[in-house]
Amino acid sequence: MSQDWNWMEIQDIYSALYDGPHATPKPSETGPIFLGIKNLTDDGHLDLSEVRHIDEEEFPRWTKRVLPRAGDIVFTYEATLNRYAIIPQGFRGCLGRRLALIRPDSSKIDTRFLFYYFFGKEWRQIVASKINIGSTVDRIPLIDFPGFKIRIPNLPTQRKIAAILCAYDNLIENNLRRIKILEEMAQSLYREWFVKFRFPGHEKVRMVDSPLGMIPAGWRVNTLGEVLELKYGKALKQEERRPGLVPVFGSSGIIGHNNTSLVKGPGIIVGRKGNVGSIFWSNADFYPIDTVYFVTSAMPLRFFFYALKTMNFINNDAAVPGLSRRQAYALNMVMPPDGLLGSFCGLADCFEEQASNLRLRCENLRKTRDLLLPRLISGELDVSELDIKVPEEAA
Repeated sequence: MSQDWNWMEIQDIYSALYDGPHATPKPSETGPIFLGIKNLTDDGHLDLSEVRHIDEEEFPRWTKRVLPRAGDIVFTYEATLNRYAIIPQGFRGCLGRRLALIRPDSSKIDTRFLFYYFFGKEWRQIVASKINIGSTVDRIPLIDFPGFKIRIPNLPTQRKIAAILCAYDNLIENNLRRIKILEEMAQSLYREWFVKFRFPGHEKVRMVDSPLGMIPAGWRVNTLGEVLELKYGKALKQEERRPGLVPVFGSSGIIGHNNTSLVKGPGIIVGRKGNVGSIFWSNADFYPIDTVYFVTSAMPLRFFFYALKTMNFINNDAAVPGLSRRQAYALNMVMPPDGLLGSFCGLADCFEEQASNLRLRCENLRKTRDLLLPRLISGELDVSELDIKVPEEAA
């Protein structure tokens, strides 16, 4: 282990510490972002796919204490702990409840190094030792936070460590962007062929009337219940799961893993309760719990994965809202000829195969990064003498 790492109080390497408000603004359809705990992922990303907006006129009130800027590290300090993310360029919003941020002093600390340090064993042990005992929820006392200890090397070594770990994260992010493009390509192809009816050779096919309006001749309208079956998942409580590689699906997606499956993959999962009508795909064998359906059909599932995303699923009127199979089965959908269906599935399968390979690469990169991270940010692996080109500040 390198010996030139020094302990210091965290207040010595940041210029400011702020916490968020203890209230929540009225929601707005558009406007700046009001960050919440759910926007910070466990693996250190800022997920802005679902956000709460603030009215533009109200924004100054919620940023009176602090206006988050690029390079700030935002973190959770109450209820859900140990989530961290770096505010990116172009972000416009404010801190939400149970969130705080620090503004690293770039003359003393590399932002990315500090970010990675927060995922290390030393820091997690310190946080665990400082949590308020006896509170209603776990809470880091922010009044004591400035005195928390960290152990860091000199700036050049910090930057080398950050550069190594950033290289893995950049590759992962690049692969995730490519996966998203492939998914969008398949969805766009579905819309082009089966919603807009601009499929290969469409110029030579006349349009005819149907219960869903004008459709190409030779196509048919079926109810959902005529072409597929929605089967119930099975309850599997957290304490009943055993360590394994089988993904467990709820209405929000993968919620854990188990050592046995309920359904052979590939397959489609449809949200029944909670996130009603959510659609997920699993290449591998999987375990759908009782808040979802899984799809069976004599026809290609690949087609239905995209078709179901266009369906207008609604909650029923039960005390606990959910997706009624009776209502779902009554919905109409347009079915193309078998030849066109096969052509689409062939292309969509090709897109999915490429995306699946990229997901595997991401998983391998994450495993390697996660093995390196604790050894790098603890000094166990000494990189001070390595010839690594790094930017002045990887914020």
